[in-house]
Amino acid sequence: MSAPDELFCWEGDWGLPSVDTDCVTILAYAKFAGAPLKVHKISNPWRSPSGSLPALRTSKGEVLSRPSDIIIHLRKQKYNADYDLSAREGADTLAFTSLLEEKLLPALMYTFWMECKNYVEVTRRWYAEHMPFPLSLFLPGRMQAGQLERLSLARGHNALEAGEELEKERLIKIDEMLRTESHLQMCLVSSQLYHDAVECMNLLSQRLGANKFFFGDSPSSLDAFVFGHLAPLLKAKLPNGKLQQQLKSLDNLTHFCSNILLLYFPSDGRENLSHKASSQAEGGDFDHVPNKRRKQILSALVAVGAMLAYALFTGILSIQHVHQRAIESSPGLPADDEEEEEEED
Repeated sequence: MSAPDELFCWEGDWGLPSVDTDCVTILAYAKFAGAPLKVHKISNPWRSPSGSLPALRTSKGEVLSRPSDIIIHLRKQKYNADYDLSAREGADTLAFTSLLEEKLLPALMYTFWMECKNYVEVTRRWYAEHMPFPLSLFLPGRMQAGQLERLSLARGHNALEAGEELEKERLIKIDEMLRTESHLQMCLVSSQLYHDAVECMNLLSQRLGANKFFFGDSPSSLDAFVFGHLAPLLKAKLPNGKLQQQLKSLDNLTHFCSNILLLYFPSDGRENLSHKASSQAEGGDFDHVPNKRRKQILSALVAVGAMLAYALFTGILSIQHVHQRAIESSPGLPADDEEEEEEED
């Protein structure tokens, strides 16, 4: 019997199996399809075989990173959550999955990674506290830059066609608008993203209706994608929760997420608490010192070194050298006079 496929994903929190949308989607689909994956929940993407999360290492050594590729692979292994869907339901799955990618996902990326208070107080803080040192110092910022690039492409990819310079310029302008510090432009961007996301969630709510899942009593890939996108938004404690409040106003969608957590991930709320203690010492020196204490010590040393370097560079602090020859030639001279003589020379 061959070894099971291994899934590497971000660890969970807030009562979720993972804090990452793509990871939650794959974990949910694997549960729905009954795929026997060996799951590694980690907080260091450099431990992943692809250097990013999620990542699936197959029994043959192949590495897959995109959620769609991972789901296709699982289907080829006879783990298909869409096996009983009709042709029309299959078409609806494609349509609503595209709607999620085009309308809801950009708003989620903006909410978690671009909105200042949410990013500083929740997103960056969570990743910085869970990543091992020194990745916690620079990787959250690098991840934010990656999300910004992904958001720019998501807002412009429908109009971008190879060889059309005007459309390329349009994409560049979108990217510049997202990067600018102009409050007015950022408000326009966030307003459009919010409008699209609300439209998407309303359509999902209408399609779900009073059903337990989107196509009856059994979950499908569409349920996995919807759950992956909505559950982090529902459970994260966001200081700026405009989009979150809109989701909570749609009772059937909130019940949909809660039911999946209860049925398929009942132990993740308890696991999140136990993983926090065990994941703090993921490599690095001084493993006998708790991760938080180690960060404090190293941060203090870096700060002291920086202050000393600044003081020496600016002349606030100087080092005076006393020549041994001058001391020997004036053995009876007091120490203060010796220094004054050297300064006069």
